[in-house]
Amino acid sequence: MHRSVTTTVTRGGMASDSGDAVVTLDQVPRWSDADQRYYGAGDPSYPFSYFSDPLTSPSGADSGLKSRFPMDQDINSKIYLWRGDPWNLEVDAVVNSTNESLDEAHSSPGLHAAAGPGLAEECASLGGCRTGMAKITNAYDLPARKVIHTVGPKYAVKYHTAAENALSHCYRSCLELLIENGLQSIATGCIYTEAKSYPREPAAHVAIRTVRRFLEKQKDKITAVVFCTTSSTDTEIYKRLLPLYFPRDKHEEEIAVLKLPADVGDENGETIIDERKIRIKPLPAASAATTKPPTTSLDLPVSDVGMALRRRNSFSVESYLDPAFMSLIKDPDQRRKEQQEKAAQTQSGFNCAKLLGFGDLGGPPLSAAEEYSLHSRYLAKANSLNLSDIAEMKIVYRGGVDSEGRPVMVVIGAHFLLRCLDLERFVLYVVKEFEPLIQKPYSIVYIHSAASLQMQPDLGWMKRVQQILGRKHKRNLHAIYVLHPTVGLRAAVFALQLFIDGEVWNKVVYVDRLLQLFRYVPREQLTIPDFVFQHDLEVNGGKGFIVDPRTKYIYQRTPA
Repeated sequence: MHRSVTTTVTRGGMASDSGDAVVTLDQVPRWSDADQRYYGAGDPSYPFSYFSDPLTSPSGADSGLKSRFPMDQDINSKIYLWRGDPWNLEVDAVVNSTNESLDEAHSSPGLHAAAGPGLAEECASLGGCRTGMAKITNAYDLPARKVIHTVGPKYAVKYHTAAENALSHCYRSCLELLIENGLQSIATGCIYTEAKSYPREPAAHVAIRTVRRFLEKQKDKITAVVFCTTSSTDTEIYKRLLPLYFPRDKHEEEIAVLKLPADVGDENGETIIDERKIRIKPLPAASAATTKPPTTSLDLPVSDVGMALRRRNSFSVESYLDPAFMSLIKDPDQRRKEQQEKAAQTQSGFNCAKLLGFGDLGGPPLSAAEEYSLHSRYLAKANSLNLSDIAEMKIVYRGGVDSEGRPVMVVIGAHFLLRCLDLERFVLYVVKEFEPLIQKPYSIVYIHSAASLQMQPDLGWMKRVQQILGRKHKRNLHAIYVLHPTVGLRAAVFALQLFIDGEVWNKVVYVDRLLQLFRYVPREQLTIPDFVFQHDLEVNGGKGFIVDPRTKYIYQRTPA
């Protein structure tokens, strides 16, 4: 799949000014010609890749879905994977990941040493570069012809979508500059730095899909794109993800249908935000009666003509109004009457859940417009209040991303102290914290360790919270990973599935050990209280793993 070339060849194999051997493209493995073909599920070097997602179909099943990235051998022939720095490659352009000042200290390691002092002098004359943009300079002592400098974004979970789009724009800007300058081949490393905290795997998803979408439109103008990795971690990530976006045969294409993330961006690879789309619906075909021009002219006074036009236009507009929009502006008296009728019907019915001790679940169901209005009111109120007292309790807080790059919200059940918690303020805090995450697919990690010792709210309250979060939360929620579930919790989840919403609560995945949880959400993406590790040791007896008392990392115990 990848190899390092140490031999020197003629034409492109001469030593550069830095003393390293120059590598030509014919020495770099082409993606479509790679000898080893496997998908991440068979790669023993990646510890969690073999663990299948229980919410997806088995990899051997026929999903019947159309591939979003169909096999294209012409595009595949332009993709290369290289383990090493791009500075030794003889290509038209190499990419430098830098900061807005384009200074040497924040550039990709080894670039300025290989290119010589002339590169720093030219960078200083460019006047900087904005995040997501790119600028081009000469390559000086490098075997490449040009260096394209781009500024990657800083990463924060709160601004996950903005960071994704900025990173996607980095790669697209580099490719656009390549074409604008009449160049055809480019080598790029990973456009992120540890200082900017961008998770490696989500960044690789963005990079690969952006390049794929760009090549779909401009493949005739580009001959080679070389992905360069300098660490074994990045190499393994690219080896697992490249088949998803550049499948080389029908088998890889079928696997990609099942394994691709839910959000793979738009036609440019950028993240799609449904709320920001401009929806322009074509007007329905008007009837012959409304489109047919009058055969005879009518001699009407000017005032009457105006009235007639207004009546006709009013009829046309009303006929095109979306019923979903009209439901938002329904007559208030009629809406109140319908709500009273729903409540009366519910109260007259048999409330089985209340008799079983799960709380009052008999409230009337809300329409989409009512849920939207309820969510908007809570969000506006939450944004106007100081909820730092709730945040300090660490009941709900944001984690990193799961193994598929989805943002994660962490919930600690043992911190939910019902006796000293203002539930209304807590709901406001939940709405405020969840709002950035529910705009796209996300996951929840619920840690139930020692939570059975605390009083818990009834299911009626849970139903109300779900209504306030709205349908977007239901649609974009990928999974709820429940750590250390008890029998009582399983019964409560079953009641939620039965009485409240099966669509949401059927997404619950029970995990009994921390090691199992880390297969879904990497350890470094979670901040876990110390008592959870202790509880895990007590419940599972420490079988199969050990805990580093200094770092709190869990390691698989190797057999003697």
